[in-house]
Amino acid sequence: MTNTTDTQSGGCQCGAVRFRAGKLGRPSICHCRMCQKQFGNFFAAFVTADPAHVEWTRGQPSWFRSSRKVHRGFCNKCGTPLAYRFEGSLELAIGALDHPELFEPLIQVNHAHRLPWIDHLFDKPAYSTPAMTEFHESVVSWQHPDHDTTEWPPEDEA
Repeated sequence: MTNTTDTQSGGCQCGAVRFRAGKLGRPSICHCRMCQKQFGNFFAAFVTADPAHVEWTRGQPSWFRSSRKVHRGFCNKCGTPLAYRFEGSLELAIGALDHPELFEPLIQVNHAHRLPWIDHLFDKPAYSTPAMTEFHESVVSWQHPDHDTTEWPPEDEA
């Protein structure tokens, strides 16, 4: 895992919202149903962040109040989940960071609420076909790159 004092950048899929964050802390995954719904996935992956060291450098997240105590930040243009805010604390979505590989989760939160088959998920065989490979190689991504840009989308692709 990276030194948590290093500043990290990240943002949404379309590039409308970007951020820089220092003093990142504990990476985790959460199995609660609200996190599953926010991410549309089996669990959510977050890293704790000091709100005083998070700067929204392009745009701002929209916030959905998912419970009496929790607000969930997302891009209102592309829907990317970005953050979790609770009583003055902030956590950032690991997948929204430009270098998510640096933040291996250290704990699982709400483990008792995990999906019943999650413990065996990665025992499943990997699957690939030449047609799948050919398709993925033919995709031209319009996703924002994993680094800061001065403008997005580029003028010639807008």
